[in-house]
Amino acid sequence: MTGTRRDVSVDGFNALPEAEATRRLLTCLNVPRWAAEVAGGRRYPDYAALAAQAGASAAQLSDAALDGHPRIGERAGAGHDAEFSAREQGQVDRGDAAVMAALTEGNREYEQRFGRVFLIRAANRSSSQILAELRRRLGNDDETERAETVAALREIALLRLKDVV
Repeated sequence: MTGTRRDVSVDGFNALPEAEATRRLLTCLNVPRWAAEVAGGRRYPDYAALAAQAGASAAQLSDAALDGHPRIGERAGAGHDAEFSAREQGQVDRGDAAVMAALTEGNREYEQRFGRVFLIRAANRSSSQILAELRRRLGNDDETERAETVAALREIALLRLKDVV
């Protein structure tokens, strides 16, 4: 993740060329519309204003925003920032066969039920917390789960934004 980890202030982010600002933002959330809106909103007076715009721009996301997000317990693939993902999923205990089996089965059930990858802000959550949320969300109706998925994407993007700016 070269050139993204808090090596630029908000003022520095404001001064970046449009293409570089957009590239950095796409590592947070690989949604071109979102990145263009946030980059296009510059000059931000402070981080709070930047985060507010990023959150507002992430309020409406399509299922395409899920592309490249790995399943919980799996490694990130192409089109997704593998370093961010590995760090965020760092508390998933891949050495615990029972947890991994439960996550694999839960992911399968979720994808069968909702037709997309289960998405959650994994950072600062244990494997058991993630698994409990996965099981809880399997009981959601489609509309409720769609809203929770968008909220999770927004949380992930804002968490990553702290590393980029």
